[in-house]
Amino acid sequence: MTAPHLPKVAGISSPVPAPAHTSAPAVPSPPTVPEPPAPAPCALVQDRLAGWVSDLTTLQELTERLARTARLDDALHEVLRAGASLVGAGRGLVTLHSADADGAGHPVTVGLGLGLADLGHIETIPHERDRAPHSPYVRLLDDLPPVGDRSGTAHPDIPGEGGLDPRHREVAARLGYAASYAVPLESPVSPRADSGAPPAAGRIGAAVWLYDEPAEPTERQRHLAGLYCGYATEHLARLVELTHAREAVATLREELLPSRLPRVPGVRLAVRHRTGPQGGGDWYDALPLPEGALGLAIGGITGSGPGAIAAMGRLRASLRAYAVMEGEDPVAVLSDLELLLRVTEPARAATALFAYCEPAERKVVVAGAGHCSPLIIGSDRVEYVETSLSAPLGMLACWEAPSVEIEPAPGETLLFYSDGLLHRTGDSMDRAYARLHAAAAGVPRAARRDPEAVADHVLRTVLPDGSVPEGGEDVILLVAHFE
Repeated sequence: MTAPHLPKVAGISSPVPAPAHTSAPAVPSPPTVPEPPAPAPCALVQDRLAGWVSDLTTLQELTERLARTARLDDALHEVLRAGASLVGAGRGLVTLHSADADGAGHPVTVGLGLGLADLGHIETIPHERDRAPHSPYVRLLDDLPPVGDRSGTAHPDIPGEGGLDPRHREVAARLGYAASYAVPLESPVSPRADSGAPPAAGRIGAAVWLYDEPAEPTERQRHLAGLYCGYATEHLARLVELTHAREAVATLREELLPSRLPRVPGVRLAVRHRTGPQGGGDWYDALPLPEGALGLAIGGITGSGPGAIAAMGRLRASLRAYAVMEGEDPVAVLSDLELLLRVTEPARAATALFAYCEPAERKVVVAGAGHCSPLIIGSDRVEYVETSLSAPLGMLACWEAPSVEIEPAPGETLLFYSDGLLHRTGDSMDRAYARLHAAAAGVPRAARRDPEAVADHVLRTVLPDGSVPEGGEDVILLVAHFE
């Protein structure tokens, strides 16, 4: 008999057992965390390219800043600042062998965050190997690689490094640095390769940066510092050559001007001379003449550089000869000079002012050719001498202008000056003349009898900062005090 089925009720399952072949319900396993996908090769390339672009941008900015420096000292300080930012250091120094054309010269050392006393302490570190007496490298740089190897040298932990001289550790502890990284300033082309000599490797100096804690630049930092120093070497070499050329021109110019002022009874002289960076053709002269007379001259020739200086020397020598022959007639002196200029220097023009002085009689005869009028300073007057208006020498077919006679009183002073003194003020000529007049009027009465004090006061007042702007003209101040 078949058993009857029970009725189905909602929510109650049937009591019929499950078939034997039915498996038990599976226990769920915990979820697995998926592994991050491997970076795509293109992402690595993009990161590397971004790093290269960043490095190149940094180098471009630093080299552009260095290229804007026109003076050797400014360039050395810029190299130190840029290198410190590249290798992550805070202080450093750079030393340069500033040899002249004859191979002589002395090292130039500049510090960043180091005073002169600190540099002196570093110089006391003993040599680790023999070097030539004219070596430009301080003792801290003795272990640089030989010439031809431009890799840097690191001391990552000076207090704990073995083999160092005890004096090295003592100086490092005294100055508060614990690590250093040095790079030679070396170029594959000699600084004088453009003079006709064959190119050769040359090391012109070295730079070292100091760390306050034990540290060492990374390989990337070393690479960037090496690239920057390679460019800096070329720039510094050019500035060294330019500095030597300017010094040679300045020396030549000084040799062509009076080495000392003459002593003539009845008058005392003083001169102040500031040479512009380009070396212009301004000049002055003070020449004793027969019968106790004195010739005073000041002028300038167009142009700058060695050519203008050589022309200035010829012009001054000629004026001295004419002054000896006919100095009592300043117009004749300048007329002869103008004729000589047109024959020997047809492409140049010149300004000149010549004064024939008789100190015993306190009489001065002045003739000028396009030059600034002298200024007379006395207890009762400060005024410009009214010379006749005339063109510079070489500008007209024939020069001639009347002379002016001055009778300075006892204790009065004549002030001759170059137009560079007025131009360097940066003002218009009217304002510059007014500034010079105010400076002369402001000379203390106690100092008016001292030509040296008069010259210093006028120069300091007209050019208060004493700066020599790039491309600025020469400044000459010639003072004659009549007793």
